[in-house]
Amino acid sequence: MGREVTLATREDTQAFGARLGRLLRAGDLIVLTGDLGAGKTTLTQGIAEGLGVRGPVTSPTFVIARVHPSLVGGPALVHVDAYRLGSAMELDDLDLDADLDESVTIIEWGAGLAEQLSSDRLGITITGEDVRTARLDPVGERWENRLGSLLLDA
Repeated sequence: MGREVTLATREDTQAFGARLGRLLRAGDLIVLTGDLGAGKTTLTQGIAEGLGVRGPVTSPTFVIARVHPSLVGGPALVHVDAYRLGSAMELDDLDLDADLDESVTIIEWGAGLAEQLSSDRLGITITGEDVRTARLDPVGERWENRLGSLLLDA
């Protein structure tokens, strides 16, 4: 069952991401969807802050994927931009599943490509121009029970 959060500002988006980042653990997969400029990377920057990983976190559009090691003994963040990938097979060529269990993996533009990586994932779709809405669609048991506290704080 999807849930929505209103993100009125860039700062709200980053703060929501930081709260989400504090809930994440190794093996978590997040698939981000939204138009250009919707706030996918801004949300990822907040998640990185919450995870305590080395930055800066920028869009990996031209390098496809970046790994941000933890600074606090937690999981690394694997940040992927699938915008330039043409198929799930090209995503598979990145061997993300090799790091999936030890890292938190976020795939921007991953809808329709990343679902085969894990039966447990959190889909986040960001829409809107000035005030944005993030729709959270948890898939699998791993996510169903973890979103309650996040959404209470939103």
